[in-house]
Amino acid sequence: MFTVEERELLRGAMIAHAEESPDIVGAALVGSAARGREDRWSDIDLVLKLAPGVDEAVVVDAWTAWMHDRADVADTLDVHTRDARYRVFLLASSLQVDVSFWPHDAFRETEDGFALIFGDANSPTRPTPPDVDGLIGMGWLYALHARSAVARGRVWQATIMLDHLRDQTIALACLSDGLDPWHGRDADRLPIGLRTALAAARAGTVTVDALSASLAALTRVFAEEVAHHDLARARRLEAPLAVIAERMPDR
Repeated sequence: MFTVEERELLRGAMIAHAEESPDIVGAALVGSAARGREDRWSDIDLVLKLAPGVDEAVVVDAWTAWMHDRADVADTLDVHTRDARYRVFLLASSLQVDVSFWPHDAFRETEDGFALIFGDANSPTRPTPPDVDGLIGMGWLYALHARSAVARGRVWQATIMLDHLRDQTIALACLSDGLDPWHGRDADRLPIGLRTALAAARAGTVTVDALSASLAALTRVFAEEVAHHDLARARRLEAPLAVIAERMPDR
């Protein structure tokens, strides 16, 4: 397990390397460090602004080689967005290091918490929130597939479908409360009543009976969240969701 001191030393070295590199003309910290919420478990999130005209792939490869020389890298993952490439490093110590490479004209703040280290940034933007219609539609679709999986005795498929239904429900709830709907980041800030209902709707064992009860309870919570966003749609969904929420006979 990495220590806070090891994390700080590596981050300092990465910033110094960026400042010395002619291919990098700007850098910023994002994530918990930029928001002043860093703790023992936080990772490193460094955003880099590429110099005009540089070959992005060459710069990424050079940074990767530097990271391998500097740290014990176990694996890497590339995540591509519309504007940038995030190269995610997993170190042997379990420290996660995210380095994102932004074209010169795209470098900007995209979320709360952007601590500029050097260079300048374009006007900030915010990500488009999840589509409510899509969350609702996928929610009832997952509920349907959970029901058929339970009925067929496919308990692991049912477990996965219920997890997806819970994800949709939590995202809808976060949007209702003005919280971050992405990746469960603000799920722990949802109202205690809702969190209690979600906890009660979670199956304690992977059995048909437990999953059937979970489906019934979770579908009701989902229906309540739909009503917060679109009452007319909630009324149209009332009948099919009530059928889905009916407990199957105990086996």
